[in-house]
Amino acid sequence: MRERLAAGLLLAFAVALPFLAEALDQPATIGVATRILCLGIAAASLNLILGHGGMVSFGHAAYFGLGGYTVGILWEHFRLGEPIFGLIPASNQLLVTLPAAMLVSGLAALIIGALSLRTTGVQFIMITLAFAQMLFFLFVGLKAYGGDDGLMVRRRNEVPFLDLRDPKQLYWLCLFFLVAWLWFQHRLVASRFGRVLEGIRQNERRVAALGIPPYPYKLAAFVIAGAGCGLAGALTVNYLRFVSPDLMSWQKSGELMVMVILGGMGTLLGPVVGAAALVGLEYMLGALTEHWQFFLGPILLLVVLFARGGIMAAFGIRRGQGRG
Repeated sequence: MRERLAAGLLLAFAVALPFLAEALDQPATIGVATRILCLGIAAASLNLILGHGGMVSFGHAAYFGLGGYTVGILWEHFRLGEPIFGLIPASNQLLVTLPAAMLVSGLAALIIGALSLRTTGVQFIMITLAFAQMLFFLFVGLKAYGGDDGLMVRRRNEVPFLDLRDPKQLYWLCLFFLVAWLWFQHRLVASRFGRVLEGIRQNERRVAALGIPPYPYKLAAFVIAGAGCGLAGALTVNYLRFVSPDLMSWQKSGELMVMVILGGMGTLLGPVVGAAALVGLEYMLGALTEHWQFFLGPILLLVVLFARGGIMAAFGIRRGQGRG
């Protein structure tokens, strides 16, 4: 009930935020909040495999970047008026590009997960990192799509009855997708699938001894998380109107992991709160000094050392609560 109350209050505040920002003459706040929503989806998807499945993936940003590049490449070919590889129709419609981004990211997660999930521990971490770096350098070398300089998406995708050039409408659209993803993940974790996933995190050998093969469950969660991160990447590129290989760098994977740990692993709202806290600290410290990362490190270290369970634990919400 405590987490549901917190979710209701945060949702009410999130819906009203654009009006508050305009009333306070702070329109830039809407853009910052939109970025937080996109990162919140990406962090929540990582939380599915990290917080609930115990899979420490250090290459999760690969799907973030793939989702973004799917939108960028579809838009670029739409602008040029030519199909991709001469076969795949291009599009600037959000109802086409978002599912395409989730499909591409999910397929990549299926391939990477099918190989990497045969290992555990440090080997799993290094394999996911290696695959992510392979994709990173692949897009660095794709000069047709900007290479290391990235690709401009001059116009946001189109949605019937909406104008995404309006920052408020884009913000509310991202908020809708965040709420939808959190609802889906909440139902998934509360299901039999989620119970098995939690059991695998706690003791994989015991789950196998019960006659439940862990590998298919881990792979399914890995693919779902990859598709969710692709959705976040697609929305991010619509917000930024720009995509580059930096979206899939190992630093971005580290940021997503910090968001999950900072907010609270295994909780529904923890990754979103962690995303808001990390972005907020970045902007506040950045306004004080250009060396803001030097001060951010000790703050994060103190939270990890003294706030076991992350920010959500400070409000009495810990792993496993609010699932019913």
